[in-house]
Amino acid sequence: MPTSLTTISDTIRATGVMVRAGLVPFPRVDHGLKSLNAVNKYGPFAGPVSAHAQSGYDAVAIIDDRGPLTYADLESTSNALVRSWQSVGITSETVMGAMCRNHRGLVLTMLAAAKNGTKLVLMNTGFAAPQLIDVAARENVAAFVYDDEFADIATSLPSHTIMYRSWPEADIEAPTAAVTLDEAVIGHGTSTVSAPAKNGSFVLLTSGTTGTPKGAPRGHMSPLASAQFLDRVPLRRNQIMMMAAPAFHGTGVSQFALALALGQTVVMHRKFDPEKTVEALARFRCDSLVLVPTMLNRIIGLGPDVLSTYDTSNLKIIFSAGSSLSPDLCKRVTATFGDVLYNLYGSTEVAVATVATPQDLATAPGTAGRPPVTCHVELFDDTDKRITTPDTIGRIFATNGLSFEGYTDGRDKERIGGLLSTGDVGHFDSHGLLFVDGRDDDMIVSGGENVYPLEVENLLADMDDVADVAVIGVVDTEFGHRLRAFVVLVPGAVQNPDALCGHVRSNLARYKVPRDVIFIDQLPRNATGKLLRRKLTEI
Repeated sequence: MPTSLTTISDTIRATGVMVRAGLVPFPRVDHGLKSLNAVNKYGPFAGPVSAHAQSGYDAVAIIDDRGPLTYADLESTSNALVRSWQSVGITSETVMGAMCRNHRGLVLTMLAAAKNGTKLVLMNTGFAAPQLIDVAARENVAAFVYDDEFADIATSLPSHTIMYRSWPEADIEAPTAAVTLDEAVIGHGTSTVSAPAKNGSFVLLTSGTTGTPKGAPRGHMSPLASAQFLDRVPLRRNQIMMMAAPAFHGTGVSQFALALALGQTVVMHRKFDPEKTVEALARFRCDSLVLVPTMLNRIIGLGPDVLSTYDTSNLKIIFSAGSSLSPDLCKRVTATFGDVLYNLYGSTEVAVATVATPQDLATAPGTAGRPPVTCHVELFDDTDKRITTPDTIGRIFATNGLSFEGYTDGRDKERIGGLLSTGDVGHFDSHGLLFVDGRDDDMIVSGGENVYPLEVENLLADMDDVADVAVIGVVDTEFGHRLRAFVVLVPGAVQNPDALCGHVRSNLARYKVPRDVIFIDQLPRNATGKLLRRKLTEI
């Protein structure tokens, strides 16, 4: 647990990071005070937008599939949306839900909810009706914003739920009488709205890879939290960000909020397409790209013949988060785009734990990096004793100003000395770099030996014929458990399980060699790219 001296040191270092990045507009202290006042008034997501608009900063804030919107546009339209909601009884006591892809409707909903003091539950766009019903009932959702694409799912909610359509589509017949957000704001004033009695908040949902997603609320945050990203990632004022990651999840929300605070322009498409994303990087001269590893893998999979046709030389940052990066993917990204890859490790509950810079990844491809300013990471063994020796695997615990305070259903993650469990196991090397060895509950015991499937996955991913791979443990009557590999081959590759197992046998201990290799066309993943391991057990 950080001491009071550590906290003071963190504060000084974090302030310095924010000044260097331009988040604190020194020496224009007057602008800084206006920004702080706006954040105090509306919270860290809507506050910066309001401050930019009030100060006359009328740059383009977002570019989506419908075109550009300035900071002034976002400010005035979200103000009208607040008044529209208030006119039908949506207050700071109302819980709203949103099931939207990346576009202005989601952004305006997030801004208006913050200004209205409303709790907003950000639903996963991969939900089926039963999951939506369960989460909405648990979180007491009374109003719901959705894309027409999800209209059939939205109708599964109770009939008294107040509905809004965020992305209307002419070829989809709306099964409800819900108005669009564009229709809702008509006739309502666009001037500044009063500060809510309490700040609005987001409820982020866990990936739900092992069951119904849990709600992880994001309310009050440390004003120094932004420094956790800016310390190791060179995001700066007035840059252009390509937001490929889903904006409803932790990675997207955090980077979107930071981009707005820095006065950046955020480019986004409703649905991810690898070549369309690269084309946008070139067309808008984007400085940064935010995505999850599966998206990055698909971009690299376009191949040099396609990628070389686009000028992405202005790209300074590829920010990847959400799941582990294999060493092979790190190498291929660097070979394609140069030293621009940054790998964030954290979780929905913990938020930021470590960040790996291009230099870290060049030294140790696949590393999760080091804790940035205000973040602290420690390892503990099964007896809760702290591990201090390098290359010793332990349970990963972290703390920072962004960690959640418990799930919305009253449950919590394990805590030791003020640090929160990430649910993963890992080790530090002799240089202080963190490596994630797998999920704590993924470890199997095979023939009396502890085995973490991720190590085998990374090794198989390094093979030229392998496009994607997952390794899980299954019950074995002789050895207790054994490894089973699910492999997606590159087009044209020949199925050769002996070659795959032989590669593992040549590099790892024999008890880590998969006893089964199953070739499939595609691994099951959710909308944020998380592997759904439970579905693999059904194959």
